[in-house]
Parts: sequence; structure tokens; C-alpha cells
Amino acid sequence: MLPLLLVWFTLVSLNQPGICFQHRQQLQPVLLPNGCDDKCGRLHIPFPFHLNTSCASVSNALHLSCLNSTTLYLHIGIQSYRVLDFFSDGILVDFPGTGSSTCRQYNGLNSFNFAGNDYLGISDDNVIGLYDCEDSSLCKADCETNELPDCDGNRSGALACCYPLSDHSNWHSGDGFSSFAKFGCRGVSSWVVPRGTNSGKRGVKLEWAIPRNKSQGLCASNAVMVSATTVEAGVRCSCQDGLVGDGFANGLGCFKSCIKEGQEAYGGECDNSPKRSQRKLVIVAGVLAPVFILASLFLFLCILKRPVKSGAFDIDQAHYHSTISFRKACRTRLFSYRELDEATRGFDDGQKLVDGTNGTIHAGVLGDGSHIAVQKVQCENERDLIHVLSRIELLSAVLHRNLARLLGCCIESGYTLMVGYEYPANGTLEEHLHNNSGQEFGLDWYKRLSIAAETASILAYLQCEISPPIFHHGLKSSGYIFLDVGFSVKVAGFALLCSSSTTGPLVQKNDVYDFGLLLLEIISGSKHSDMPSLALQKIKSGKLEEIVDPSLYYHEQPMFRREQIEIVADIATRCLLFGGDGKIGMVDVAKELFHLAKESTDGGSKKGSALEETFSNSSLLQMISMSPDSVHLPRIAGPV
Repeated sequence: MLPLLLVWFTLVSLNQPGICFQHRQQLQPVLLPNGCDDKCGRLHIPFPFHLNTSCASVSNALHLSCLNSTTLYLHIGIQSYRVLDFFSDGILVDFPGTGSSTCRQYNGLNSFNFAGNDYLGISDDNVIGLYDCEDSSLCKADCETNELPDCDGNRSGALACCYPLSDHSNWHSGDGFSSFAKFGCRGVSSWVVPRGTNSGKRGVKLEWAIPRNKSQGLCASNAVMVSATTVEAGVRCSCQDGLVGDGFANGLGCFKSCIKEGQEAYGGECDNSPKRSQRKLVIVAGVLAPVFILASLFLFLCILKRPVKSGAFDIDQAHYHSTISFRKACRTRLFSYRELDEATRGFDDGQKLVDGTNGTIHAGVLGDGSHIAVQKVQCENERDLIHVLSRIELLSAVLHRNLARLLGCCIESGYTLMVGYEYPANGTLEEHLHNNSGQEFGLDWYKRLSIAAETASILAYLQCEISPPIFHHGLKSSGYIFLDVGFSVKVAGFALLCSSSTTGPLVQKNDVYDFGLLLLEIISGSKHSDMPSLALQKIKSGKLEEIVDPSLYYHEQPMFRREQIEIVADIATRCLLFGGDGKIGMVDVAKELFHLAKESTDGGSKKGSALEETFSNSSLLQMISMSPDSVHLPRIAGPV
């Protein structure tokens, strides 16, 4: 009877289509107290923050003080900030001088004068409200859809001027709020809106990190080092999939997590006790046998009519008992299969944007009217699924103006995983290059050059500024490169599933080669299979004008613009010829295109500024701005 019961429970879970963990959507990353179990009021203090100086930490910069055993403060220089909450990558603080009983509608721009240090920086997760602004060009109406409570806990209503710091169009990492004074703003309020949500907590989130030059022996053996977003040259430790903890060698490290009797448990509590488990199963079997025997026979008959998918496994059990941590990887929205199926009209071929090596991508519209691109990846086994989830976790942690935001994911029964990206209203690059977007005119050269520079820039950023680096491995204008209303690039559709034997340099070379093909398509407006050989032949014989998109009117362009087209064609040629052996890298390509676009006569200073914003999170701009002989790539960890 016991084996029959186990078969029944397994079949029920395996034959449920579209298991997407809807019941786990509200789970948040676990923040465990530090080794000293420090507590102040209702707040348990996680590592590396600490109250007691004798408690293990990594720096006195993260030392806190507790006033009257109720109120926690962070001290930066001579200023003190009241601590409101903790995140896995940050700390939520109030504006200085704001007591627990004081309710202010907004604060002065200079009242939060912290501009960053080696350990802390103002997080991109903050959404701010600006007041009495003379210039409203910085306001972003779309961020007003967030639920932002007032200082008394009630809904604050429409903001005078809403601006998410992740936008980076007017605010750069390392800036303080006083930078908005140039728009004539007089006051500011702040909320933190975690990625994948639309509800905020009042306060200012400060991202924390450890300087990379002090990271020797920082992480535990079963943790990985990840780069900070707003703290320059800062890193943190993150536990591997299936493990929880702070990830630091001097902290709690990493250990197993599981669900025991409906509650989350850790470490040794997750080790199954064979005797206890067997005894419980015997009792359950004895009590429930009369009830389930008929159901078991009925399901046995169903098995004969409905084949079970080969290689499928119980995803719920995998989540609770194996090394896969779906909650950690899919920390954004968890879609249901039905939701994505309806959005893409049953994954209809008419909705398909691309069917490539990185999986299929379909366009869709969710029930709330928002547009989404769904990447569908088929994994062969559990090991592949773990690999894909680790890449999703890495991608969801990266914030960049040219990276399509990862909205969430869904896992079906078996090994099919779907990832949802934002899908900007302006469609794909292919639609505009081939004039399929319904516009009267195609892309002019100014826009094409900007698109090329931004695409190279985001690829270089992901390869050289993220640890471990992220490679696209399959870049195409269709389905992988989206354009927003301002024709700014949004790259999506990364290779979530790659062979474990694939080396980093090989993937990087393929990225460079693929980008060379993209440059030819941008120049010619064509993506025929024989384009590379034809283009190289024409370029070599000095007949570039014969492959240039007729809509660019090459012969009617001024001399400087024809020279730009020739330079981009030369870059494309070198990508195709030398990308395969590593003689040219993505940073080299981005550097040339960056300077070309910045110095464009018709682009002016506005284009230079926009490109600089692409690199505002990193030191890559300084690298690209150097002379060719002075550029040195940073040390890169192994591939994802």
C-alpha cells in the first residue's frame, strides 16, 4: 500500500501542467541575524552590520548604534541616519533629523547630503518624489503607478514629480539628491521599490558592499562574489542555489534551507531522519489507506490513457528538498503558465519574434495591458535547470538602461522554463531596419549609430563589469534588441542554457562576431545569409556604397557622415575577421563606436551625454575614454 500511495502523490504533481509556484510568490529572501544575534527594538541586525565592536564583521563603516534599546542608527561621518529596515543588499534609512514621531511631507534636497563612500551608495531601487520643480522634464509618469505610502502610512496620492533612480537619465550613481537643484526642485521624498514589485517603503535605501581590494578570503567556500551596482568597485558574497546565509567566511556562511511542517528550517534541521520519516509514513499509510485505495486504482487506469513525460520530476519536491532554489532565482514576478499562454495566444507562431539557439521568444500582452516578451527554454535535465536559474538570478540583479528588465519567470512540469522581459512599445530593431514597423521612414544614420554604440556598450559592460561575466551568445536584431520610444536599446534573450564545457573566451568571440553581423545589418538594412561574404567583398574592393541601405541615400550624405559609415563598416569587418581569435574584443568595439557617436556633428553634446549615462554604473566609461594603448581590461572571473 505504501508504494501505491507514493505513486499517487508523485503522479498528481507530475501531471499538473504549468506548475509555477504561485503559492510561493510572497516569499522573500531570508535575512538571518549576525553571529552575535544583535537586536535593536524590532530589528534583528544581519551580517555584516553589527552593534558590538567585538562581533565579527568586515568594517567599522558598518557599525550601528542602538538608542534606548529601541531606535537604530547608522553613522556616516558626522551625520546619523535612523535605520528603518534591512535588505539582502542594502539598508533602509530615514532622512537625517527625522525623529520617529515626526511626519514630513518632503525634505530639503540638501538634507540627505550623503554622496557615497567605499561601503555605501544610494541604491537604484529608490523612487523619489520631487517638489516645486521649475523644469518638469525629469518627471516620469510611469513610476506613479507604484504604491507609495505617505509618512503617516496612508497612500500619498499623485506625486508632484516622480523619478526612479534606475532611470539614469538625469541622476547618476554616486550623485546626491542635491543634483536635482539644477531643475529648480526644492524638496524631495524617497521610497524603495524592490525589483519585481510595485509597492514601496518610505525611506532611502543605501546599497552596501565591500571594496574589491579588501575581498581576499571574503566569501565562504560555497558562496560566489557578486558586483555591487552603485558602490564603485564594491562586491558582496551570495550563497549558491539551494543555500541561505550571508555568504561571508567571517559571518554565518551558507547552509541548507528547507520547509519543515510548513515552516522554513535551516542547516541540520533539513537532514531527514530515516527512522522518524519511516514511522510517520507507516502511520499515515495505515490511516489513509482505506481512503486512497480507490483513488489509487482510478489513477492507475488514468495512467494507461495518459503517458507521463519522460524525464519529468516533481518540481515542488525539487524546490523543497534538492539544491535548486527557485525562490532565490525567480525573485521577480512568478508567472503562471496560464497567464503566459493567454498573453502569447497559446504561443502562436504569429506571436513568435525569434526561434534561435537561445530558445524561442514570443511577444505577448498580459491581462493588465502591459507588453511582454517571453523566452522559452527547454532544459534536458535538472543540472541544466539549475544552470539556467543561476543565470536568471544573475540577470535579475543587473540594472542597466540598455538591458531589458527581467519581469519574472515560470517553470512548467518537466524542464521547460519561461522568462518574461519588458517589451518596449517601439518593437524590435529588425522591424525598423526592414521598415516593418509601419513608419513612413526607416531609421536615419544618427539613430543607427546610436543603436550600435549602445548595444556594444551594454555587451562590454556585462562582460567586463559583472562578476561572473554575462555573454549573450546569439545576438540578433529580431527579438533580442528592442527599442523604446526614444530609440534607446533594450537587449534581451540571453543564452540561458549553454554547454558547461563552453569557455568564456569562446563565448566572447562569438559575441564579437555576432555583433559584426549586426553592424552589417545596420549599414545595409539586410540580413541575407550571403551578406557577410558579399559585404566583405564590396568593402575590400572599395564599393561600400553598393551595400549601404538605399534609404540612407549614401551619395547625398555630407562627407563626415559617409566617413562614419565607412568607419562602422571597417569595425564590422574586423569583428568578422578577428573576433574569432580574440584580436578584437567588445570593449575595443564599444570604445570606437562610443567616440564616433559622441563626436557626431549632428548628435552634438546631447548624444555624448546619453552615451555616458550608459556607463554611469561603472568604470567602463573611463576605460573607453582612454587612448587605445592605455586600455587594460579588468580581471574577469570564469563564465556563467
